[in-house]
Amino acid sequence: MEKSLILVKPDGVDRGLTGTILSRLEGLGLKLTAIKMLKVEKELAEKHYAVHRDKPFFNDLVYYITSSPIVAAVFEGSDAVSRIRKACGATDPAQAEKGTIRGDFGLDIGRNTIHASDSPETGSAEVETFFKPEDICDYSRIT
Repeated sequence: MEKSLILVKPDGVDRGLTGTILSRLEGLGLKLTAIKMLKVEKELAEKHYAVHRDKPFFNDLVYYITSSPIVAAVFEGSDAVSRIRKACGATDPAQAEKGTIRGDFGLDIGRNTIHASDSPETGSAEVETFFKPEDICDYSRIT
């Protein structure tokens, strides 16, 4: 089963969109297996965004994600990564379709409301960065 890390970024939390965003993802039939609110420390932010370390916007990413609390969550399901990426829309909200999370709620490319893993491999690594194995709830739905 694929897992994807979701981060409701500071602009999403600040604007009270966390429940709406998580509800949209649950509405895809995906299973929420972990969730927490946290203030991201600089070291964690730099690890999470390490792939962008040599890019000119790296420091802005780190500054922003550490500026205010976020909500981190793990969703799992069949093709979870691609289904979540489609629901998120384009990284730049100006390019994202209406009806997607970024198209409906993103403010600009720097404040685009949500992070979602971009591949199953990245999803596994990102989940391990933000959650301990014992934080992930393995359960069967009763419906």
